[in-house]
Amino acid sequence: MTKWITALMSRRVKPLVAWRAVRRLLADPDDTTQVFSIIEALKGDSLSKATRRLRASEDGRRLLQTKPDIVSKLNDRAWLLSLPAGSVGRTYYDFVHGENLSADGLISSSDAVSRSEAYRGLSDDEVWLADRLRDIHDLQHVMTGYGRDPVGEVSLLSFMTTQNPNRGIRFIVWIATLQYLRQVPQFDIRTLIREGAAIARQAHWMPAIDWEEKLPQPLSAVRAELGFQPPIGYQRLRDQAPQLLLAA
Repeated sequence: MTKWITALMSRRVKPLVAWRAVRRLLADPDDTTQVFSIIEALKGDSLSKATRRLRASEDGRRLLQTKPDIVSKLNDRAWLLSLPAGSVGRTYYDFVHGENLSADGLISSSDAVSRSEAYRGLSDDEVWLADRLRDIHDLQHVMTGYGRDPVGEVSLLSFMTTQNPNRGIRFIVWIATLQYLRQVPQFDIRTLIREGAAIARQAHWMPAIDWEEKLPQPLSAVRAELGFQPPIGYQRLRDQAPQLLLAA
């Protein structure tokens, strides 16, 4: 009974915690710790649903059995640099180091939200999947083609919450949408948010993919194999009106 109650409590929604984190995020948009706080406060049972979906497929069960550590690959600069130009891994390297990022940086931001609190009552499979979803965030940038500008980040969040429904991510997208509509009324960001969702529905489900295997392969071939369509609306905005990417 105690274990059941602990698991139930780990899935409850915490709106006040989320609202405080939103206020901090609006005051400092670069404070990624608040993003993890919002997602944690509003996630509910989204992680358990994703884990059940993973267990339902052969590829998912194989990943859960082996529980590979993608961070060891994504942080191996020498290995990534040894990969062919245009490969998934080499493109990832160019992206994260061009932006002065790292997989460890995401871990540090998420760990600012108490790991013991966030993972209380979760199974080993759920803990691994939670870490996996965090660790492949920048890999999702590479696969979709979205940049780290505000419009690119919001569009990617729309992709993410369509693939893995999460109230916290949807809330962040909603707040960002309102901010853009208020501050840049001549630009309707909702078209790009819908584009991100459409790309997510056509693409293979990212948690069930063996990314360790895909990293050495050509990015264009992996995108085609996994059904990733280019974000045409976002690319057009970036080429024709790049000032709007940062307007809000």
